[in-house]
Amino acid sequence: MDDFNEINIADTQEKTDKKCPQCGGVMDFDPASGRLKCPYCEYEETIKQEEQQPVKAQEMDFYEAEHTANKDWGVDTKTVICKACGAESIYDALQTSAVCPFCGSNQVMDANEQDTIAPGGVVPFSISDKQASDLFHKWIKKKWFCPKLAKDSAKPKRFKGIYLPYWTFDSQTFSSYRGEYGIDHKKKDRNGNTHIETEWHHTSGTYKEFIDDELVLASKNHDMSMLRRIEPFDTENNKTYKPEYIAGFVAERYSIGLKDAWGRAMQSIKTKLKRHVSDKIEREHHADRTRNVSLSTQFNDITYKYLLLPIWISNFKYNDKVYQFMVNGQTGKVAGKTPISVPKVVITIIAIIAIIALLYYLGVWG
Repeated sequence: MDDFNEINIADTQEKTDKKCPQCGGVMDFDPASGRLKCPYCEYEETIKQEEQQPVKAQEMDFYEAEHTANKDWGVDTKTVICKACGAESIYDALQTSAVCPFCGSNQVMDANEQDTIAPGGVVPFSISDKQASDLFHKWIKKKWFCPKLAKDSAKPKRFKGIYLPYWTFDSQTFSSYRGEYGIDHKKKDRNGNTHIETEWHHTSGTYKEFIDDELVLASKNHDMSMLRRIEPFDTENNKTYKPEYIAGFVAERYSIGLKDAWGRAMQSIKTKLKRHVSDKIEREHHADRTRNVSLSTQFNDITYKYLLLPIWISNFKYNDKVYQFMVNGQTGKVAGKTPISVPKVVITIIAIIAIIALLYYLGVWG
C-alpha cells in the first residue's frame, strides 16, 4: 500500500455552490433545519439523497485502501494555504477569504493541486453560530478564576464554522496478557496501629474486544488538548458526504495520512485495552489492585472511515491578549482558554489553608 501521507491535498475541480431558485443567491447549510437555506430570502430546500446511495459513511478495508478509497471529493472546491501559519483549508469554489480561520492572517494563496482521499461521511452542524455564542457565555460565566471584567466584556469575534478531518478505525482485537493482582489485608503492628499489606499473585489469560470508531484527528493545525475537551462526537450519527453539507463552511483536508493515523490509533487502543484487562483481572480475582500488566495484541478486520466533524472556532480579546475557544458543532460542548485572576487564586489558596488549619485545630485531622 502506498504511503497515504503523500496523498493529502484536495482535488479542486468541482463546484459546491447551490443557487437559490427564488432569488439566485448562494445557499448555505442551515444547522437548525438540516437543510439548505438562502440567507437572503430564507428559501429552504431538502438535501436529497441519491438513489442507492448509502445513508452513512461506509467502513473501508484498511489493507485495501489503495484500491477502494475514492480520491475525488466530487465537488468543486478551492484550496488555500496561509503563508503565516501553514494551515490549508477547503473553500467553496466561489468563496473568497482574506483572513485565515486559524491564525487570523490575511496572507492566503492558492495551493498546488494533488490527489486526496475523499471524505466518506460528514457529521453536519446541528448547533448554529448564535447557539454557539450563547453556550460560550454560559460557559465563561462558570469560570471562577476568570476575572469578572473579562466575563462581562468577552464578546467573541464572528464564529467560523469548520469541518475538521478525522479518521475512525474499527478492529476486532485479541490479546494475551500477563500480570499480577493484589489482595489487601489489614494488619496491626505491635503498637496496635492498623496498616495494609498486599498479597501479590501472578495471572495470565486472553481478552477479546471489538473496537468501534477509534477517533484520530487528521490535522496538525489545532490545539489537541482543547479538541479533546469538546469530545465526544457521535460519529455513528454521520451522513454520506455530500457537498451541500459543507456549503457556507470551511472544510479542512487531512494532513495526517491513513497509515500514520492507524499508528496513533493503535497506541490509544492499547492503552484502553490495558485498562480494561486490569479491570477484568480485578473483577475475576476480587482483587484490590493490579501491577505489571503486559499485553500482546492482534488487530484483525481493520476498517476505517474518513469523516468531517463540525466545530465552531472563535476568540475574544482581554488586556491586549487573544483567547481562543471552540464549540462542538454537534453537541455544543465548549472548551477554551480564559484569563486568570491572580487575586481570586490567592484568596482561594488562603481560604483552603484556613479550612485545613481549622480542621486540624478541631481535631478532625491528625
